[in-house]
Amino acid sequence: MIDERRENQLSELIIGAAIEVHKNLGPGLLESVYEECLARELADSGITFTRQMNLPVIYKGKDIGCGYRLDFMVENLVIVELKAVEEVLPIHRSQVLTYLRLSEKWLGLLINFNVHRLVDGVTRLANGK
Repeated sequence: MIDERRENQLSELIIGAAIEVHKNLGPGLLESVYEECLARELADSGITFTRQMNLPVIYKGKDIGCGYRLDFMVENLVIVELKAVEEVLPIHRSQVLTYLRLSEKWLGLLINFNVHRLVDGVTRLANGK
């Protein structure tokens, strides 16, 4: 069941935490640095999350033994994928949409820290099913 109100609230909190990280560090660092700092911001805010969560691929009802790793699953509701790239490409958006479909979640955030203003690096994506 989709809890859009809670997911939207979490989205705002996550984006606020990411803005705080970006305000302190700026662009140009490795994704792993932003991930560590965002984890600290989320934890300090009392938001529960899992980092580098395994996301299996199920094919015809069977786990095929390979899968993906989500940067963050926040409160088991919102997927957060971080980037530190020159430009967000369609493949990055597709990646998040695939994660949403495989996990049967509704809302994902794609956050690119390699921008001058972080608001320009945030993309909200919804599972259209």
